[in-house]
Amino acid sequence: MKRLFILAILTLLPLLGSASVLQQQQLAQAILSAKTAQAKGFAIAQMAEYRDNGWKDSEAKMKMTLKNRHGRTSTRYLRVRSMEVPGDGDKGLSIFDSPGDVKGTAVLTWSHSLKPDHQWMYLPALRRVKRISSKNKSGPFMGSEFSYEDISSQELDKYRYKYLRSERYKGKNCYVIVRYPAYRYSGYKRMITWLDKKHFNPQKVVYYDRKNYRLKTLTFKGYKSYLVNGKNFWRPGKSFMQNHQTGKSTLLKWESYRFNRRFTKRDFDKSTLKRLR
Repeated sequence: MKRLFILAILTLLPLLGSASVLQQQQLAQAILSAKTAQAKGFAIAQMAEYRDNGWKDSEAKMKMTLKNRHGRTSTRYLRVRSMEVPGDGDKGLSIFDSPGDVKGTAVLTWSHSLKPDHQWMYLPALRRVKRISSKNKSGPFMGSEFSYEDISSQELDKYRYKYLRSERYKGKNCYVIVRYPAYRYSGYKRMITWLDKKHFNPQKVVYYDRKNYRLKTLTFKGYKSYLVNGKNFWRPGKSFMQNHQTGKSTLLKWESYRFNRRFTKRDFDKSTLKRLR
């Protein structure tokens, strides 16, 4: 019966080379055969990471809508560039194009697996690059409900995991796992994540602050598949973060995803921040 269930899972996975199919078989087996909630949570996270490895680099446009507790909104437009780094965390660059008070501002992130991330912000009014302290990642990213910690890539080794349950969410069968940050300066005590069982895309994340109170909820909508280097990658059309403690929210609307931009490490060097257009 277990063997038949494994085969059923594999029919949901994209058709790749034999080596990739074998690896997915092994990951699927690890989920099914896990003896503890911790082992199963880690195996599910491994599968999710594997399913999103190999896109190399990308660029997208983003509309950021901020809403305060009284319902008043403001909008910002930016470009987001990303690049995978084998054996380490991804590199990311956010460039603000409008409105005028933030135009030219850029945030550069070097994510890491086992050491603190590095982040810098370019402030055009001062014409200087400011280092963001590794001990202050819980601060709001450009006034939004996303923190600087949230915009770093979520590397597997950054967390400890535990499987909680399986349940349906918004019509999808999901695994529900909890992640505990391994980084001592994280702004979170834990994060509960819903991952759909078909594509292992996150559907919802509930964040708890350091005192273990519910802080905010992130939801994703409008996933689309992009074929890149012979593999399907899923990206959301919208990401919505609701802060339960302040009543504020941030909506990110993504469009114009492009891959294989041939970015290099030099495109994500802090010395290039002042030359961005």
